[in-house]
Amino acid sequence: MTQSGDPLAEVLVEARVITREQLETAAAARNGATERLDEALARLGLAREEDMYSAIARHLGLEYAPDIDREIPAALLAQVPSDFAMRHQVLPLREEDHTLVVAMADPFDVMVLDDLRLLTSKDVRAVVAAPRRISEAIEQCYMEKMFRDIDEMQAEEVAEEDLEIADLQKMAREALVIKLVNLIMHQAVQERASDIHIEPHEKELRVRYRVDGVLHDASSPPRHLHPAIISRIKIMSDMDIAERRLPQDGRARIKLADRMIDLRISAIPTLHGESVVIRLLDRSAGRMGLTDLGMGEDTLAPFRRLISRPHGIILATGPTGSGKSTTLHAALQEVYSPEKKVITIEDPVEYELPGANQINVRPEIGLTFASGLRHIVRQDPDIVMVGEIRDRETADIAIHAALTGHLVFSTVHTNDAAGAVTRLLDMGIEPYLAASSLIGVLAQRLVRTLCPQCKASFKPTPEDLREIGISREDAGSLTLYRAAGCDLCRKGYFGRMGVFELLPVDDEVQRQVLAKVSSSDIKQRAVEKGMRTLLADGRDKALTGKTTIEEVLRVCQRDEI
Repeated sequence: MTQSGDPLAEVLVEARVITREQLETAAAARNGATERLDEALARLGLAREEDMYSAIARHLGLEYAPDIDREIPAALLAQVPSDFAMRHQVLPLREEDHTLVVAMADPFDVMVLDDLRLLTSKDVRAVVAAPRRISEAIEQCYMEKMFRDIDEMQAEEVAEEDLEIADLQKMAREALVIKLVNLIMHQAVQERASDIHIEPHEKELRVRYRVDGVLHDASSPPRHLHPAIISRIKIMSDMDIAERRLPQDGRARIKLADRMIDLRISAIPTLHGESVVIRLLDRSAGRMGLTDLGMGEDTLAPFRRLISRPHGIILATGPTGSGKSTTLHAALQEVYSPEKKVITIEDPVEYELPGANQINVRPEIGLTFASGLRHIVRQDPDIVMVGEIRDRETADIAIHAALTGHLVFSTVHTNDAAGAVTRLLDMGIEPYLAASSLIGVLAQRLVRTLCPQCKASFKPTPEDLREIGISREDAGSLTLYRAAGCDLCRKGYFGRMGVFELLPVDDEVQRQVLAKVSSSDIKQRAVEKGMRTLLADGRDKALTGKTTIEEVLRVCQRDEI
């Protein structure tokens, strides 16, 4: 869709769907170059999709389709190839007197209409529809057509264990299989998915997308296509298609909808065949800064003071997928300057940082976190980022780097900030070394944010408030919000934000470390001094309508307040 300064913006302002001030707000708040203006307006709650697209239709004198019929004949779909439909988000709807009627999200793109006229040798008329409705219809219609075509092509099923390498290679290069895998990946990008899960079961092949941290079912191919799909993915990522008994990892880079997407692929053998997970990394998306993460000012200000220190270790902690690497990369962006040398070692490098020297871990050739870090400190860096401290050797080198004048960022897997302190001791690090090198720990989780278009307010019950640590007496006239669901979002949620718990390592914490005090005692004393727990930070975000009680309790322990 057109960006601010182009026809879309002028249409919406002239139709009084938005004001000039709202336009400027949305243009400034877009998440990188890949987020369209209409997406930003909807995400910020500044305009409803229905109002925007109906205004565009009125301005251009076109029909507006609030709903799209999914019962489209196969012969009609065949006139517009699936890759063209996915790339340009255009869907054939019907024919009227040798005129092809198509649904489009961007009717300003006249080149697409010209291409369709050449492609179909017919006149083409556009109907305006919301992008999500078009995307969902493309997935359903073209997937079903592809499944029918494949069923007609596949005469008999062959047991996976009986397939030879030549059979797998032939199946993986079938045009329909290639299109099917591309459609699965393209649809995942359209759905804002971070991962694709392809899981074989006894009688079905299940495809799921992880969107905003939660898995959702997608259209799933027939079970007999599992070997062909897995082989196609393996060929794309330079994995061994003959090896089906051992786990494998691979990577690839593809272009989808004019966006460069990095793929990180993991395959493991299961009872009914190989299960594959594909991590999608959008290289064209804008990198997040510290102010984009959802930190409150009472956390952001002290964290900025920590990362501006000349030396010491700062740890980010939380489970896998809680946004630790994103936070550390945002911190690196903030402290980087041409006068400083920054080196990172990661598994794998997910974000490219301009000006930084970044290293991928490669255990198969001996390049581990520990061995890489040992050589990094000889490169005279000012700032070092280690993807994860997993063992004593890595922890020991990181601590000595901090003690010799380097600022070190890293992650560990613990449930809260205080647990990271005792985790170092459990690895065998001497208490005096941990106390003198560690300067701060940031624990975090990710919660889904409420869709601004459809979130619904309600008066919480005493039981609701008790769940997040608010007594009946303190409730007053509080208002909370719950997820509803609309065309923009996934069941009432759109995007994610962090909840945080920051533990600065001051003199008192250092004394506790030296005395080998338990993590629960360290945490209790920190809370007494004003530290907000993960649950308390999540509670504040629920009270301000950014998320829900259910989301906070999904990722935080109830006993944290």
